[in-house]
Amino acid sequence: MPVVRGLLRFVGWLLTPLAAWAASFVGAWVGAALAKGADQARTTFWVTTAFGAVFALAGAWAWLRLLRRSPKLQETLAVLPDGTPIAAIADENEKNPAKEQL
Repeated sequence: MPVVRGLLRFVGWLLTPLAAWAASFVGAWVGAALAKGADQARTTFWVTTAFGAVFALAGAWAWLRLLRRSPKLQETLAVLPDGTPIAAIADENEKNPAKEQL
């Protein structure tokens, strides 16, 4: 069972980039749909890219905001409010105990 729990936590840690990635695809799709009537391909490219980037940033921001406001989600994913995995902090402190005293 510890293997399953570890796998689920790992997948949970990947939710932040996954949310941004999915949002970027939605944004690129919206941008491409809006720019399909453009005269130049370069315009379509830049509109699609801009929408993808804006949606990715908004998706990551929304996910991190949800993560900061939900103690239950933080506990389930074993992360700090900023999205840092607790295991990563524990490993860092074990490697460099002098940092912990500061």
